[in-house]
Amino acid sequence: MTAHPARDVGDARVRLDPWSDADFALLRAANAPEMTDHLGGPETEDLLIRRHQRYVDLSADRTGAGRMFRIVLLSEEAPVGAIGFWERAWNGARVYETGWAVLPPFQGRGIATAAAAAVVREVRAARKHRYVHAFPVVDNAASNAVCRKAGFELRGACDVEYPPGRLLRGNDWRLDLGRRS
Repeated sequence: MTAHPARDVGDARVRLDPWSDADFALLRAANAPEMTDHLGGPETEDLLIRRHQRYVDLSADRTGAGRMFRIVLLSEEAPVGAIGFWERAWNGARVYETGWAVLPPFQGRGIATAAAAAVVREVRAARKHRYVHAFPVVDNAASNAVCRKAGFELRGACDVEYPPGRLLRGNDWRLDLGRRS
């Protein structure tokens, strides 16, 4: 798989590169307490290793199950976060879900919004499901703002399981892949 073209949003120009074995350090950096506060805290090393392998496997998958990417900030040619999409069941239908993480020194610069716009193009290209959802925790103002800026429609608050076995109160943001914004 090749890198995906740059996307401009504000001052953020990003490229999405497929997740690879070499990205474990980036995942570890995103596992910091300040990055996982809205998700129940950092994962154990064992869980982090398993997550990394799922990301690698998802990026190698060719069935349309999804894809994970590292977010590269072009001005610094540096990996600054992760974003992806994957299949899930939601309200009786198969949909895609997306989620992201941008490292603290790079937050507030439009990077997550630029990456979300780029991943929506990837989801549309998969041509498998009509909708993509994001479920940021209701009090995560930054991630909820990313959803709004990326063109998602707020459907309301809901309970979402993450990690497995733990319910979080999130917002259900949905983007209709058949409509262009």
